[in-house]
Amino acid sequence: MTPSPPQLSVKDVRKSFAGRAGEVRVLDDLSFGINERDFVSIIGPSGCGKTTIFNIIAGLLEPDSGTLLYRGAEIENLRGRVGYMMQKDLLFPWRTVLGNVLLGLETKGVARAEAEDKARDYLKSFGLAGFENAYPKTLSGGMRQRVALIRTLIMDPDILLLDEPFSALDYQTRLYLEGVLKDAVATYNKTVILVTHDIDEAVALSKRVVVLSGRPARVKIVHDIDISAHSPIAARSNSRFSGYFHALCADLDIQTETSS
Repeated sequence: MTPSPPQLSVKDVRKSFAGRAGEVRVLDDLSFGINERDFVSIIGPSGCGKTTIFNIIAGLLEPDSGTLLYRGAEIENLRGRVGYMMQKDLLFPWRTVLGNVLLGLETKGVARAEAEDKARDYLKSFGLAGFENAYPKTLSGGMRQRVALIRTLIMDPDILLLDEPFSALDYQTRLYLEGVLKDAVATYNKTVILVTHDIDEAVALSKRVVVLSGRPARVKIVHDIDISAHSPIAARSNSRFSGYFHALCADLDIQTETSS
């Protein structure tokens, strides 16, 4: 039986930007695949182009060359098939929690009563029932990011693009939201691509980790993460966690101290 193609294939993508000293190549023949219901983290040196490839996948930038394949068919971008969540929650301050969650459904033309019922169900599932009429300024950072995640998921995207969504939060809140994210991905059967600088987070959440080289970025190595755990916190206690962590640090040329 012929195996199914990856859900998303990025093939030989190049991208350059104009700089003061001339053209700056950011991506150079970048290629990797994302399988159905994958959870893939992309890590690499700061400034290597991780966000650039996200913007190309989402249709916010055009590559100079290269192709994107979706389930084996060539496409220009994944506009309409992805949900994009960034470090900043980008909630509208003049809209309530419910109003922010409803925004995409309103744009899509979903009937108000149907949209509200769906939004309230999501808010209840994410522990935000009772906050429907609150405004973003009254919420904690973690609650705001939960609202942003709901707003992304409620549109039922095929793939979630997460660009360091928890990096501005304190460590305890980040651990909590990692668990919320992992549960949501399992509940709604989503494929996830996460950009992160946090190696710890990448190992705890991912099925695979794609390591990029310095600019211009190419794929340096891909690690399969074989950790069975019911939560990201439990994953950190797995006997294999340390080995993956140190291997990724070595890939990024990060020196780690070991006790004698």
